[in-house]
Amino acid sequence: MINNQLIHEIRRLKEEKDAVILAHNYQLPQIQDIADFLGDSLDLSRKAASVPNSTIVFCGVRFMAETAKILSPEKKVLIPRQDAHCPMAEMAVRNDVEQLRKEHPGARIVTYVNSTADIKAVSDVCCTSANSIKVVNGIDSDTVIFIPDKNLGAYTQRFTDKKMILWDGYCYVHARFTADEIDEAKKKYPDAVILVHPECPPDVIDKSDKVFSTSGMVRFARESDKKLFIIGTEEGLIHRLQKENPGKKFISLGSSKTCRGMKTIGLDDVYRALMDDRYEVTLEPGIITNARSALEKMLEYV
Repeated sequence: MINNQLIHEIRRLKEEKDAVILAHNYQLPQIQDIADFLGDSLDLSRKAASVPNSTIVFCGVRFMAETAKILSPEKKVLIPRQDAHCPMAEMAVRNDVEQLRKEHPGARIVTYVNSTADIKAVSDVCCTSANSIKVVNGIDSDTVIFIPDKNLGAYTQRFTDKKMILWDGYCYVHARFTADEIDEAKKKYPDAVILVHPECPPDVIDKSDKVFSTSGMVRFARESDKKLFIIGTEEGLIHRLQKENPGKKFISLGSSKTCRGMKTIGLDDVYRALMDDRYEVTLEPGIITNARSALEKMLEYV
């Protein structure tokens, strides 16, 4: 089927099966455009829990669909591609995390929401890139084990006096941004404001103008009177930024950085997910219960 036919069938099946389509800000433009709701992983998981639909088609990487299932265990959650993985989320191994807790018995485990259900289930509380500072400062321990992103952990560490033990994980997309790219952007676009994600390396953050989660970038771009923005995150966000702010211009910092996992899902995959109930996310009840506790504690800090 050509795209217009696929879109028509997707809409028909969505109504027939009482489904809602959620898409992350990094998805391909055609997926963003057919979504009922667009946002970051936390925005979408909270939306999954609040919508009345019985079926959720989650266009993102697997940990995001898992989070939606944890917060909405009674709903059917479908992920259109089984190979939509996040390498950073898979850098944390449950046995090693449990061993680290044994080595630091007084510490609390704060886990970035960009993590697998298994890791959330052995955590004290989750956090987002927007509220990690509040979570770390608010938790009842002077020592924090921060999993899995060392760059977000290092950024958070700037705003706390607590001891932080950082897991050696990272986002391969954001790790590719460099301080040299910021220097070049400032020379080429002196009137632009440079926004970067806290998953970027520390030297990139040091030279940026603002540090935001993707939802923070969307909000800042909407409210700012600036007309030119350099964006230091996965290039998929620029489609949304440009669409919602037609009078402004958005340019990737350096070369466009792409997440392979985020770009696996196409219109045909969404169609097949709806048509065949393909790739339903299932989790053990014990994992759901423990991971849900960590996520619900996170929501107290939002």
